[in-house]
Amino acid sequence: MRILVTNDDGIFSPGLWALADAAGRFGEVFVVAPEAEQSATGHAITIAHPVRAYPHPSPLPGPHFPAYRVRGTPADCVALGLHLFGPIDLVLSGVNLGSNLGHEIWHSGTVAAAKQGRLFGLSAAAISVPLNGSTPDFELLKPWLVRTLETLLRLERPFLVNVNLPQRPKGFLWTRQSVRAYEGVVVPGEDPMGRPLYWFAARPLKEAEEGTDRWAVEQGFIAATPLRLDLTDEARLQPALAHD
Repeated sequence: MRILVTNDDGIFSPGLWALADAAGRFGEVFVVAPEAEQSATGHAITIAHPVRAYPHPSPLPGPHFPAYRVRGTPADCVALGLHLFGPIDLVLSGVNLGSNLGHEIWHSGTVAAAKQGRLFGLSAAAISVPLNGSTPDFELLKPWLVRTLETLLRLERPFLVNVNLPQRPKGFLWTRQSVRAYEGVVVPGEDPMGRPLYWFAARPLKEAEEGTDRWAVEQGFIAATPLRLDLTDEARLQPALAHD
């Protein structure tokens, strides 16, 4: 297989190279990632100016993975990676330093990179791990990454899957996306010059339902959620068509 690995945390993220290392067991790996963090950029693409890319050395011992750092978004990285290294069979995005559960997939640059791969007709997966106040132990997670990739590669292709690993997994579950109400929170503060600034956050208004991605990770399981590109609400569409 020819596998493109990207992320939204940037080329220097340890999660990126842990995923590249795990993917190397399944085929030829190419890395194209942003030169700086692009978290929560969603599916933004660059159209107002050119995108620049620079060769980047792989920090991993052993096999060399051709790599570029890109002055652009995660979706840019996938489009450029397919141009530079195509044809590609599989796009992997992550491992993100922070969860992408429930509503978080709407603004996730990690998930957007996987979606960009799927828009090109390829199989793709986004992979994340919550921080929980500490840096993930990727040596501990590496066997679980390999097991997850083995599971994904048994799926009918093409596929699009969002995967979240707890820091110490105890198993693997297929889940649905957690959809629950949130309260928007704005936390005011000030910078050292006394100028006002604001942090944006969200607080859930109810607990995660059993069988959802968030519930699975809270229970210590890897949560794998199949996604689709078509966001049409079929339940509302059919009555609307009948009414017209």
